[in-house]
Amino acid sequence: MSTNTQIQGRIAKNDEKSNKLEVEQVDTPTPGEYEVLVKIHAVSLNFRDLMIVRGDYPFSLQLPVVPCSDGAGVVVAIGSKVTLWATGDRVITLMSQSHLYGPTTSKTAESGLGGGRDGTLRQYGTFNEQGLVRAPRNLSYAEASTLCCAGVTSWNALYGLKPLRAGQSVLVLGTSGVSLFALQFAKAAGARVFATTSSEEKAATLKKLGADHVINYARDHSWGQSVKDLTPGQQGVDNVIEVGGVRTLRESMKAVRTEGVMSCIGSVSGAINETQNVPSVLDCWLNNFVARGVAVGSRAQMEDMVTVVEARDIHPIVDRKSFSIHETKEAFEHCARGSGFGKTVITLA
Repeated sequence: MSTNTQIQGRIAKNDEKSNKLEVEQVDTPTPGEYEVLVKIHAVSLNFRDLMIVRGDYPFSLQLPVVPCSDGAGVVVAIGSKVTLWATGDRVITLMSQSHLYGPTTSKTAESGLGGGRDGTLRQYGTFNEQGLVRAPRNLSYAEASTLCCAGVTSWNALYGLKPLRAGQSVLVLGTSGVSLFALQFAKAAGARVFATTSSEEKAATLKKLGADHVINYARDHSWGQSVKDLTPGQQGVDNVIEVGGVRTLRESMKAVRTEGVMSCIGSVSGAINETQNVPSVLDCWLNNFVARGVAVGSRAQMEDMVTVVEARDIHPIVDRKSFSIHETKEAFEHCARGSGFGKTVITLA
C-alpha cells in the first residue's frame, strides 16, 4: 500500500542558463480511471537527465518537472477502467508515454517522462496503463530500470530501420548505456562487434562482454579507418552506434560500409552547436550510407526487447556504486563525471 506523502525529485528554473535539482516531500498521487499507481523501486540516469539540469536540452521541456524517464517498480493500485495490469505486477516505464507503435511523431516526442511530463524520480508515480511495460522476469529492479531509455534506444538503432542479422558487424563508441546495450544485443544476435574506448581497464571489460575488437581512440586517432580495415574485405561495418556527436562523426563515417547505417543518438563528445569538421548531409550521398537520428523507441519495440532480454538472459551493466533518493545530487554528479562503468541507479525502496 502507498503512504499519504512521498519524496520526489524536482527540476526547476535556476537562471537563464541552467536549472536546479531539488528533493522535496509531496502528497502521493491517486490514479485516475485509466491510470496505474506504481511504487518505484529503482531509477536509472541518462545523459538526457544531465542535459536537462544543465539547461542545454534541445527538445521539448516543461518546467518544473519531476526528472528521469527510467523506472522499475510494482503496481500498488489501479484505476476503475484499467485492464492491462493488476496489483503486484512488476513494470518498467515507457519513456515517450504516447509512443505505442510505429514511427515517432512530434506529438509522441512531447510525451517524454522527465521532460514533457513528470518522470520517475519519486517513490510513487501514476502512469496511463499504456505507458508501462512488463519488467523482465530475470532482472532485478535496478537492472530493469536501465532499459527504458538506453536499452530501447539501442534496440531501435539495431532493429528499427534495417534489422540486424547474424554475421553482420556493429561499431559501438565508448561505454555509455546505449553503447553497452548495443554490444549485448548485437552479440545475442550473432553479430561481430567493434568497440572504442580510451581506457585499458574498460577495454578489458568490453572484451569480457563479448567485443571482438577494441580500439583505443586516444592512441589511434584514425580509429574509424582502423575499424574498417578489420572488417571482411575492408568493407566497413553495417551499423555504427554513434553517441559521440560532433567530434566523432567524421571517424564514424569512415567506418560504415556502403549502404550501411550510422545511428546518430547523442553528442557526448561536445556541444551540439560546434560545427567544425562535422560531416554534412552530402556526405551520406558521397559515401552512400544512411545517417539516421534515433530517439528512444515505441512500446511495441520495448516489448520485443524484453522478450529477447528474457530469452537470452541478458543482464544490463549497472555501476557498482548505487545511491538513495536522498543522494540524488551526488548520483547526478557521479554520472556526469563518467567515472563509473555501466548505468547509474538510484534506489527508492
